[in-house]
Amino acid sequence: MASTMKKTSSFSLLSLLLLLPLLASCVERQVYIVYFGEHSGEKKLDEIEKTHQSYLFSVKETEEEARNSLLYSYKNSINGFAAVLTADEASKLSKLEEVVSVFRSEPRKYSLQTTRSWKFVGLEEGERWNYMKRDDLLLKATYGKHVIVGLLDNGVWPESRSFRDEGMGHIPKSWKGICQNGDAFNSSNCNRKLIGARYYVKGYEQYFGPLNTSLDYRSPRDKDGHGTHTSSTVGGRRVHNVSALGGFARGTASGGAPLVHLAIISIGASEPTLYTEDGISIGALHAIKKNIVVACSAGNSGPAPSTLSNPAPWIITVGASSVDRAFVAPLLLGNGRKIEGQTVTPYKLEKKMYPLVYAAQVLGHDVPKNYNAGQCLPGSLSPKKVKGKIVICLRGNGTRVGKGEEVRRAGGVGFILGNSPANGAELAADAHVLPATAVDSDNAIRILKYINSTRKPVAYIFRARTVLDRKPAPFMAAFTSRGPNTITPDILKPDITAPGLNILAAWSGASSPTTLADDKRVVKYNILSGTSMSCPHVGAAAALLKAIHPTWTSAAIRSALITSAGIKNNIGKSITDASGHPANPFQYGSGHLRPSKAADPGLIYDASYTDYLIFLCYHGVTKLDPSFKCPKHPPTPKNLNYPSLAISKLNGTVTVKRTVTNVGGGGKSVYFSSIKPPMGFSVKVSPPILFFHHVGQKKSFTITVKAETRSIGKDEYAFGWFTWSDGIHIVRSPMAVSLA
Repeated sequence: MASTMKKTSSFSLLSLLLLLPLLASCVERQVYIVYFGEHSGEKKLDEIEKTHQSYLFSVKETEEEARNSLLYSYKNSINGFAAVLTADEASKLSKLEEVVSVFRSEPRKYSLQTTRSWKFVGLEEGERWNYMKRDDLLLKATYGKHVIVGLLDNGVWPESRSFRDEGMGHIPKSWKGICQNGDAFNSSNCNRKLIGARYYVKGYEQYFGPLNTSLDYRSPRDKDGHGTHTSSTVGGRRVHNVSALGGFARGTASGGAPLVHLAIISIGASEPTLYTEDGISIGALHAIKKNIVVACSAGNSGPAPSTLSNPAPWIITVGASSVDRAFVAPLLLGNGRKIEGQTVTPYKLEKKMYPLVYAAQVLGHDVPKNYNAGQCLPGSLSPKKVKGKIVICLRGNGTRVGKGEEVRRAGGVGFILGNSPANGAELAADAHVLPATAVDSDNAIRILKYINSTRKPVAYIFRARTVLDRKPAPFMAAFTSRGPNTITPDILKPDITAPGLNILAAWSGASSPTTLADDKRVVKYNILSGTSMSCPHVGAAAALLKAIHPTWTSAAIRSALITSAGIKNNIGKSITDASGHPANPFQYGSGHLRPSKAADPGLIYDASYTDYLIFLCYHGVTKLDPSFKCPKHPPTPKNLNYPSLAISKLNGTVTVKRTVTNVGGGGKSVYFSSIKPPMGFSVKVSPPILFFHHVGQKKSFTITVKAETRSIGKDEYAFGWFTWSDGIHIVRSPMAVSLA
């Protein structure tokens, strides 16, 4: 999920058809992006498009073929075009001096990464203005009024009450976007809340043919629910007395910045991608030049290391963690043991014990008994063996809700979703199509042992109930993608974590709560999990900061969010994963989002568009902006003025520089440094004390890291922190260090 915002000004989003290295020998026509970097000089929009066409004329046989091959001409924040090319044509264009990169669109390169949560991160929810404290963040930020937030996702359901515009201010005069007409969508679907919406399908249709409009709208309208969920999380209006199907999580649904204006255009790459071959990274960099903050999902490929996407240092990369709410649906076994599970399934069983079976025991006669046997994949279960029984299915291949659908198809009366060891104790609450509950991996093993211990195993699933103030919370979601950063190991990613597990938000009226084709239920609000759910929390927080500090750069806002994040859970201990094992900065970055603390961070680590160009110079990207010339010896990435520190493959000692800017309320202040060094390393900050005389004053310091003992193995990391404090503000930065 990617979200962007800018104070009362238009913004540009790169909505891109996606990419892969070109194949020089292939004659098949594919969609490619030809990227020139920044626009040079002043040209009219039609002149830019003619220039793009001229490049196609140079490689195509006829002018008609050249015109027909052009899909999109990017004329605003970036200079480039999308076109249908052969690999040979793409190769010729890539050799031109003025071309930064040419990369092939890959249809599956990007994926969707998917309200108690706002109260949990420190924003009051559902309070009336006159009862709020004078220093409340929402009040200071006037609920995000006059800020525009753009979302790159799969559309929006404009009729949702979360997008009503009563009491909204006027649309900023600088807004230049449109409300694009299409299937079941026209300009009347936009209002002062939802001020713009566009859709892009040409690249998709080059690969898959005409869009099947029974499966999706040829318009900005959301048929899935994901885009509606993320956009209402970041900026939905307050809607009282809403709940998920079955009455779960009942309360007031609200976006974090309920008075922002929304423009809909959460996507993340399925794997790390080079900066100049990543449409989101490119678009975000050009947005930074216009002082637009960009937040993106880290991805849902955890718990394996080195899996996070969107690692560019000009992007806020967001992981996912829990809130302090659970949907408890206990399971009673025939031996009297009661096991806690979770679900938001609204159905309940008749009060009696039911036969209990493991999916691998009730397979169809022609289904192989391999490692997939216990996973309830479509068509795998025997109706004769399943009818009238509760079935336990293990996670792995297939969707969670799809497993329940398979049990229902085979005639089962109930369904237990058992975590694999990789999922641990993380429980995603789903609205299954039959009575169900989900259990952690340890309890899944206990259930299987019970089944094997008796001739007639039986069980009963209790209906779920909502439980608040659960402890400990937050914990890290198993699915959240992890560092280290494989593109630039000396930039620590992710940056921060935010609520992304079992989040309630608005939903599409054209989609069921499970999105299964045979699920005909309709809901207005739904519970969903993913880093696409955590990203809009950070996007909303950034919008509030933008409203309070309109002159701050995007780097300043990112720094404030990072250095103010929390590393303790609600029992005062360090954040863990769902199984209780210690988490680290490769899971949560600097910690858990605390928007109110970020509004007054004390010090910020600032960086400019030029700093990022210099950063790219080190990576060999030298032609992105024609007005900029790379230095002969660009500094290493570890010297980028970033609010965290990563040092990969340290051999001996290294010293890096950082600069902080005083943004505290008082002019004069004194900050003292403190250090928690990574195990086996010594860390020295010089000078250890910083004296500031006025707001806006900058001070530089160095951090020297030295390997003292070999306490970690090759490719392993040790973690620590360095912190500045004036007794009021705590400016904390994580460190990650590995040895050569």
